Amino acid sequence: MIYQVINIELDYKKIGADNGGFQPIMTLYLPSNSHEIELDRKRPTVIICPGGGYSMTSDREAEAIAFKFIAEDCNAVVVRYSCAPARFPIQLLELSWVVSKMRENSDEWNVDTNKISVMGFSAGGHLAASYGTLWNKDFIKEYFGLKGGENKPNGMILCYPVITSGPKANFGSFENLLGDKKDDEELRTLLSAEKQVTADTPPAFIWHTFADNAVPVENSLLMATALTEKKIPTELHIFPLGWHGLSLCNSTVLKPQDYHGEFDECQVWIDMAIRWLKNL
Repeated sequence: MIYQVINIELDYKKIGADNGGFQPIMTLYLPSNSHEIELDRKRPTVIICPGGGYSMTSDREAEAIAFKFIAEDCNAVVVRYSCAPARFPIQLLELSWVVSKMRENSDEWNVDTNKISVMGFSAGGHLAASYGTLWNKDFIKEYFGLKGGENKPNGMILCYPVITSGPKANFGSFENLLGDKKDDEELRTLLSAEKQVTADTPPAFIWHTFADNAVPVENSLLMATALTEKKIPTELHIFPLGWHGLSLCNSTVLKPQDYHGEFDECQVWIDMAIRWLKNL
């Protein structure tokens, strides 16, 4: 397996933004090819954006998730993107850098360039959904000088995602993302992912819990509805029980005092997401 930590290199002065001096990174977890199996195998790739309300990136939604995907012969990349005081659009540009880097190095890293999916949890789900709907906007393409869709994701895996800036919003995420522009209606509309779905938005796998106590389930329902209206293939799972931030929904990622058996039924999401990625 290739394990490598790579700095995400952006010119923040060119963006006209301050990321607080944070060094964003991408961590690669890439299974190795073998002459016993298939020397030139290309693998589906998941680019993981942990949640944390745009104030941090959670360890619970990072390496443990990557290990699940590499165990099923997928490439996994964990992105530690800039958080507050870093503001929009820094995070989108960092994710674009990562997606482009995976395509650029697809031969060396054995990437199936038809199966690159951005994945996010909670606020990381907002980043993934926003990227899936905004990847081809001029402010992203012009910064990188992109012309041929080098930064296009083939899919989105959205896990209890923050989606809307409307009445069902997780307002803390938008405050951390926008800072003193949090009440800017034009920006809030741009970053309300369900309002930005177009024919260029990739297919999606979405899961949420009905009982989510931080990000209302309506966030996923709004996104699934918007995708359906544009005839974008979508797989949606709503589980009845479970609070926000379950990650793998088991003791691997939960403190002993937080783990309760009623979340066992949600654990199947990861197997379904891996199957979905392989079938893109």
